[in-house]
Amino acid sequence: MSELLSAARADADRTLDLRRRLHRRPEIGLHLPETQAAVVEAFAGLPVELTTGTTTSSVVGVLRGARPGPTYLLRADMDALPVQEDTGLPFASEVPGVMHACGHDTHVAMLLGAARLLAARRDQLAGQVVFMLQPGEEGFHGARFMLEEGLLDAVPEAPVSGAFALHISTVFPTGTINVRPGPMMASADQFRITVHGRGGHASTPHLAADPVPVAAEIILALQSMVTRRADVFDPAVVTVGHLEAGRTDNIIPETALVHGTIRTLSAERRADMVASVQRVGEHVAAAHELRGEFERVEGYPVTVNDAGVAAQVTAAAAAMLGEDASAVMEWPLMGAEDFSYVLERVPGAMAFLGACPPDLDPATAPGNHSNLVVFDEDALPAGVALYAQMAMDALAG
Repeated sequence: MSELLSAARADADRTLDLRRRLHRRPEIGLHLPETQAAVVEAFAGLPVELTTGTTTSSVVGVLRGARPGPTYLLRADMDALPVQEDTGLPFASEVPGVMHACGHDTHVAMLLGAARLLAARRDQLAGQVVFMLQPGEEGFHGARFMLEEGLLDAVPEAPVSGAFALHISTVFPTGTINVRPGPMMASADQFRITVHGRGGHASTPHLAADPVPVAAEIILALQSMVTRRADVFDPAVVTVGHLEAGRTDNIIPETALVHGTIRTLSAERRADMVASVQRVGEHVAAAHELRGEFERVEGYPVTVNDAGVAAQVTAAAAAMLGEDASAVMEWPLMGAEDFSYVLERVPGAMAFLGACPPDLDPATAPGNHSNLVVFDEDALPAGVALYAQMAMDALAG
């Protein structure tokens, strides 16, 4: 067992205590005052220079090593989801309708555990570690706000030159580290297509201009469009999750809304899919002499891991946890992550920490964003140690 892993396990009680305190008091969005206060408190006593955000409740910590050198960034996200928790855990959410269903509470706890390990080993560091604790990952672009506030220049004389993040998941066996070079997670854009027709009585559709069947035709056409345009080796997912039209049975509504998401794994496919969805929506509507109004809500870019850093993650995990616990993912995931904004600016990687409870099957266990998701806390010391190991390797001098 590696020395860092032993130290992380010896310190596990503090890691679990912080995780459970955060889990009980989840907060949503860009402003997380209770979470921010808990994080600042957890840093107390460590030789870490703290700065809090002005546009969000972010926290940035800087740990300076014994010798000058580069700056390496470790990131954890802090926000929760609008989900009612139904796990029955003794430390379940006390906030109605809000839950740490994506495990961000574990990310914060692991990063603070790594900060304690690294602070105790400052004499081995040639450079600085930046601890990035961000709100607003769940659709609020928290990382982008932090970058705009100068995150990468937290150490002006040595801007951030590399970065690493962990994300917990129940789709992998507990205690495993899972990563891949290149595209790791998808881009995510929202689209809205409003079909404008002309309302009327349901008994005389010929006197109206019914947007409902046109919306249905658009949905089917979008699925055909994806299969005919997207290369299977450069894939895309277009899903309509929200369809809204009318309020009762005997009135033809004036409009119908088609609302969905576009997921891709390259910038080129992303641009093509956005343009194609717009074209289908507008032209199918026009074929019926109706108007299709397209709106795109730009989401996160593709999360792209640097190949060299991904290889370092795999090697570090294998050395620390054993070859069986270090896996190269064959395929990316079509979920999205705003750590992508950081990886657009500096070489780095995001890896998944498996935390499926040992009595469950990763293929069927409740997953991230589920009201029933439970993460195996025995996996957390592995994450703490890997966070610390990545920084120590980068700043070995």
